[in-house]
Amino acid sequence: MAYALSVLEKSPIAEGESAAEALKRTLHLVQQAEVWGYRRFWLAEHHNTPQLACPSPEVLIAYLLGQTSRIRIGSGGVMLQHYSAYKVAENFNLLATLAPGRVDLGVGKAPGGLPLSTQALQAAHDQQNKPDFPKQLAQLNAYLNDDAQPGLSATPQPVQPAQRFLLGASNESAQLAAEHGWAFVFAAHLNGNPEDIRRALAHYSEQSGGRKALLAVAAIVADSESQAKDLAAGIQQYRVHVTGGQSVTVGSLEQAESFVQQAGATDYRIEPRESHILLGTARQVRQQLDQLHQQYGVEEFVIDTPISQPAARLASLQLLALAGDAV
Repeated sequence: MAYALSVLEKSPIAEGESAAEALKRTLHLVQQAEVWGYRRFWLAEHHNTPQLACPSPEVLIAYLLGQTSRIRIGSGGVMLQHYSAYKVAENFNLLATLAPGRVDLGVGKAPGGLPLSTQALQAAHDQQNKPDFPKQLAQLNAYLNDDAQPGLSATPQPVQPAQRFLLGASNESAQLAAEHGWAFVFAAHLNGNPEDIRRALAHYSEQSGGRKALLAVAAIVADSESQAKDLAAGIQQYRVHVTGGQSVTVGSLEQAESFVQQAGATDYRIEPRESHILLGTARQVRQQLDQLHQQYGVEEFVIDTPISQPAARLASLQLLALAGDAV
């Protein structure tokens, strides 16, 4: 089937290794992904997370751009609520100037960490006057378009600006992306509910004049279905709902309980997320992607590979790429 494959990278730190070793593996992975034909390589943003080595995608993007030649590299995504929209525009205009035609700017509204890191990141904000996410996105769009206000530019202005993507898992995110002319990426690796996907993708297409959204999915590929199931064993996400606050998805019950504790929440609930990981042999996972392609009209999948073992994770992405023709 004719669809593109891209990679979502979190720079996981394996047991017994250093962050430096994990980042070396990220470099090796992006270089291999370029050889295997993946279209994009996106870096996630996570704060105060000992198991992950990338709190600052834009720094790592610059490093990886300098050691690759063709693959697009970007953020999946910058957690915009923590930052000045002007500074984000400057960062990605600079990256796009350094590597014309190869830079992607993906943004999201999740915190990318637990409440203590959010408080530290936003300590300098005037909380009473801090804009909400839709306003921040509008500001960022204006700075990238260089029409925010006379006399103010997010320099340097690149000849080929970064491509813009909004990451989300709701109709509201789809609407925001369409309103600002951004590509929309539905985060099915966090919310794989088929009805939520269908509604959001249809809404985005309707509101954007027929544009196709991207779909981020979790996938585990191995030489056999039983091996893939073994690799997926124990993977469980949880959704934390705090009354009056933002709901978040985390990767373990321990993280969910830590979120509640750090937030000082007394009225909350923690719910296990239903697993929607695509798993099996390369042929089986390709068949599942084919089905999603036919069902939703998706023309590009962003692959999250939630495997803790480094060698198995690399093999999963290689097997998936070589099982079909990435475009």
